[in-house]
Amino acid sequence: MTRSICTYAPLNGRAPRLTPRQVREVRVRFHRRDSFSPKTSVIVARYSQWRSKTREDEVITTLICLTIQTMQVVSNARRISRVLKAPVFLHLERFLISDIEKLEDCYGSFQWQKQRSFSIQTSTFSGTIHGVRLPVATDVQHLGRHPICSVMARASFASEAGTTDGGPSETVKEIYDKMLKSVEAETMPPNAWMWSLIENCANREDIKLLFQMLENLRRFRLSNLRIHANFNCNLCLRVAEACARVGSLDFGKKTLWTHNVYGLTPSIGSAHYLLLYAKEHNNAKLMMDIMKNLKRNSLPLQPGTADIVFSICYNTNNWELISKYSKKFIKAGVKLRRTTFDTWMEFAAKRGDAESIWKIEELRSNLMKQHTVVSGFSCAKGFLLEHKPECAAAIIHTLSQNFPDKKKPDVANELEKLVSKWPLEVIKHQKKEERKALASSLRSDISIMVNGLLKMGLEVGINLEDLNKKEAIPC
Repeated sequence: MTRSICTYAPLNGRAPRLTPRQVREVRVRFHRRDSFSPKTSVIVARYSQWRSKTREDEVITTLICLTIQTMQVVSNARRISRVLKAPVFLHLERFLISDIEKLEDCYGSFQWQKQRSFSIQTSTFSGTIHGVRLPVATDVQHLGRHPICSVMARASFASEAGTTDGGPSETVKEIYDKMLKSVEAETMPPNAWMWSLIENCANREDIKLLFQMLENLRRFRLSNLRIHANFNCNLCLRVAEACARVGSLDFGKKTLWTHNVYGLTPSIGSAHYLLLYAKEHNNAKLMMDIMKNLKRNSLPLQPGTADIVFSICYNTNNWELISKYSKKFIKAGVKLRRTTFDTWMEFAAKRGDAESIWKIEELRSNLMKQHTVVSGFSCAKGFLLEHKPECAAAIIHTLSQNFPDKKKPDVANELEKLVSKWPLEVIKHQKKEERKALASSLRSDISIMVNGLLKMGLEVGINLEDLNKKEAIPC
């Protein structure tokens, strides 16, 4: 009777004496998934028993032993079939049924103390046909028929059940299956199917199938069609848009990788879709992660990138972050847009930082001569912070004279905001001991500015009595 390799004598807490040669043999053969000699198999089992400190390690040890046992039987059957020149059929279920029952009993009585994934993932069992990667959902149905595979699959899915979103949508699954059958038949699917697959993605599971199909198509193009080039950047744009629409940002970041297995050609446009998602959700951390990916993959910064980044910094009230990225954009030679300068200057005026206002204005004047409504009023606010109300009135009057009639209402709205809202925002950003003096100076300077505008003939619908009340600008 053959002795089972899973039976071994207790070691009383002492490490087995292994020679360096035996250790190397165990490591090399196990990583290469090669067959073990009986002597080496016993060494693996004894060494695993010595290292096991919890019930979890005992289960892993049993799985390793069963796997080694199965590999030995299959290897011996192949040798016999070559000698006899006849196929040998094995019933592994009967061979392993007793050990499997013990293993399942061990699983039934064991409760995980730490929520971590089992070391054997179901992705290990994903099938491959003609170089095509099959989805996990398809393979698990076949894995469940084999005892040892069912245990492994159940262990993996038990820890990952909380991360699934309920499976892919029917439309996406149907399109995916059609494309998969086409690839298995060694025929390139129509482009319309890929566009339809991207447009119909509605959840994270749909995005997973989309990236699996991209990987399959790239492998098919490389092995069957001998096409080494990636897909065009337009496809990458649509994939990034779908990831942002669904909210699968971990997959979306993969569209920025220069070296990827999906055949995607990253571009700054793909990053803009992800940055717009970060802007919509006021997520500065996500924005910083995307910017790191752009630098890591050497994607060039664009004026549109700065526009979105500055907006996120403004909405999250993060002056340090906008100062950091402004230096990077200027160093990269990016020509900032008017809207970008408007956001930057308005943020500086909101904080009451006159010095930053004039530095930004110098950069803006080097690129464009004409003011916008926002940049002009930001300069007026800078004059008020420096106690120069006459200069503030002069620049507002100039803006009103130079802008066309359709822009006059915008000037009136900005003037009203300057009088009613801006002083409150500035005082909030100051230290408590400086608020009283600043509130008093702003109250008097704004009154002088408004009187100066009235003398210049500009119609100003502002009641100065409301401004002079203490409630208007609290100390």
